[in-house]
Amino acid sequence: MNNLLLTPIEYLKGVGPNRGELLRKELGIHKYGDLINLYPNRYIDRTRYYKINELQNNAAEVQIIGKIINVKTVEFAKGRKRLVATFVDDTGQMELVWFQGHKWIRESLKINEVIVIFGKCTSFNGMYNMAHPEIELLSEHEQSLRSAMQAIYPSTETLSNRGISNRTINKMMQQLFLETQALFTETLPDYLIQQLQLIPKKAALFNIHFPKSAEALAKAQYRLKFEELFFIQLQLIMKNLIQKHKIKGHPFTIVGEFFNEFYQNHLPFELTGAQKRVIKEIRADMGSNAQMNRLLQGDVGSGKTIVAFMSMLLAIDNGFQACLMAPTEILANQHFIGLSELANKLNINIKILTGSSKTASRKLIHEELENGTLQILIGTHALLEDKVKFKNLGLAVIDEQHRFGVEQRSKLWKKNTIPPHVLVMTATPIPRTLAMSLYGDLDISVIDELPPGRKPIQTVHRFDSNRLKVWKFIRDEIAIGRQIYIVYPLIQESEKMDFKDLMDGYESISRDFPLPQYSISILHGKMKPADKDAEMKRFSEGKTNIMVATTVIEVGVNVPNASVMIIESAERFGLSQLHQLRGRVGRGADQSYCILMTSHKLSSDSKTRMETMVSTNDGFEIAEVDLKLRGPGNLMGTQQSGVLNLQIADIVRDRDILALAREHAQKILSADAPLQKPEHATLRAVYIELTKKKNIWNYIS
Repeated sequence: MNNLLLTPIEYLKGVGPNRGELLRKELGIHKYGDLINLYPNRYIDRTRYYKINELQNNAAEVQIIGKIINVKTVEFAKGRKRLVATFVDDTGQMELVWFQGHKWIRESLKINEVIVIFGKCTSFNGMYNMAHPEIELLSEHEQSLRSAMQAIYPSTETLSNRGISNRTINKMMQQLFLETQALFTETLPDYLIQQLQLIPKKAALFNIHFPKSAEALAKAQYRLKFEELFFIQLQLIMKNLIQKHKIKGHPFTIVGEFFNEFYQNHLPFELTGAQKRVIKEIRADMGSNAQMNRLLQGDVGSGKTIVAFMSMLLAIDNGFQACLMAPTEILANQHFIGLSELANKLNINIKILTGSSKTASRKLIHEELENGTLQILIGTHALLEDKVKFKNLGLAVIDEQHRFGVEQRSKLWKKNTIPPHVLVMTATPIPRTLAMSLYGDLDISVIDELPPGRKPIQTVHRFDSNRLKVWKFIRDEIAIGRQIYIVYPLIQESEKMDFKDLMDGYESISRDFPLPQYSISILHGKMKPADKDAEMKRFSEGKTNIMVATTVIEVGVNVPNASVMIIESAERFGLSQLHQLRGRVGRGADQSYCILMTSHKLSSDSKTRMETMVSTNDGFEIAEVDLKLRGPGNLMGTQQSGVLNLQIADIVRDRDILALAREHAQKILSADAPLQKPEHATLRAVYIELTKKKNIWNYIS
């Protein structure tokens, strides 16, 4: 790296201490190197010069060559004045207007000299005007380093108010290139640059700031995007290698009687090919000396739980304990009920620990955990309490990973001298592109087949005006013994309006489906846990026909007889939430339906979401669309947002570059993990530099 790039920014000619302070505060620019990496967020084509008679009232930025022929001050409101100049070319005339800085501007304006003006035009009373234009003498304009495509840099209101305009930043950038003589060190190995036909780093940096053409700009962007994604992948894969090398795990070498007995005699259904493949991957991981860190992705209903249970049996066969941590009590209870059925057949001691566990049962759990007689513990965050001590925890399964913060997960590790193997499960399909970046240091397994006999759910979109037909359909389904969910959006449990929607909905449904012929359950966040459980129980036992609920039922509720999911105001839900809700039906062998109810007024994003839901049941496809609509930060929930502070790449639009970068990073590290070969000296230097910075990857998993 060029040492000049470490120079504090205030030393750059034209910056100084005051501007330096502003750049630090507003844009995080401390050194020359930070300024070089301030990439433009768009470009304006300055190859074209307009004539006044060609102007359109479309707020586009244009440049015009002409002269100012006079200047005057005009009062336009009580005590407020504006400076107005008449500007002409050979096709007509227009006005240039300034609302501030009159004295200084008036002194700097040159009458009857040929100038180039640049800015946005608007039409007023048939005359065009341009407010606060950029002005340059034609002679200077032709000499400047400015390229045909002019860079527009990120900025803030404070910077604009304090006189640091886009033009100022552009000048700083020119100064920087003059002072550093563009001596930028290459960061990628020569053979890689040749193989991928990338332009050199020097050329890329020059052309990102001062592109001579759209083609030069495209090459510069490609080179810099590849580099950024390549180094992220290099760090992630390296982290995974170090983890496997450094963090020893318990080698589970025995496949014993629990696993075999269950597999041969108690499997509730034949495993799918995908489940078998994933179990094989997990067995290989847990059989090695390294700690397993695996992400298990599978769509709703794909059978992740049975895979997790069989992994737990491997731990028990090797004399270890296992735990499963879920984000909510409802979900923990569901796992407990489901897994107890399987565990009891094998005489395995399994218990549940949540916030509402009674003191007496807690005491027993603590004792049995410490003496090792408790083999499987299911629970919520309660598992993380200091009082919960395992005798020898061998496997930790974490469900719905993105709901747990990082510190919480690391507490589980600390419960053992040797960390347990970790299996993270998620039914939120994470698009490949995002998984490569967010979980690049976890090994990923995907269950991509549904169990045999499951019929795909039919999804339709209906407007509120079709409600009578929808209600008739519900009556027909109830008549053949099916049950129905009707879900209302509850975005925050305190929102009066949402609660009102639910209560109004409940009342009108009660009128349309009266007792004694129909019976309705209601479930929402303001209810006491005991009441929630009672209502859920009535519904799952078939005592009520309709469950009116908020999104409390989003995760993990399992009622095989429920065949219709109606989502009210579906336009107010995100795609992944709609997909999760739809997964609550279709759990039995009957044909199931999901009906998305919306008003006629839909934004284009909402329309895309409805069309996507109707056209596919594939969670990964849905996640890709969701990623395009919402961007990576929002997709992962708050604690993950801003995870990828990428300077130039975009993991949605540049996913092909990301895949290529990962492939090359893997290739290089599998041939030369310590980066010791002479041709990798540059890479090693950059990698060491990057690891000095406390970067974002240190918190993932």
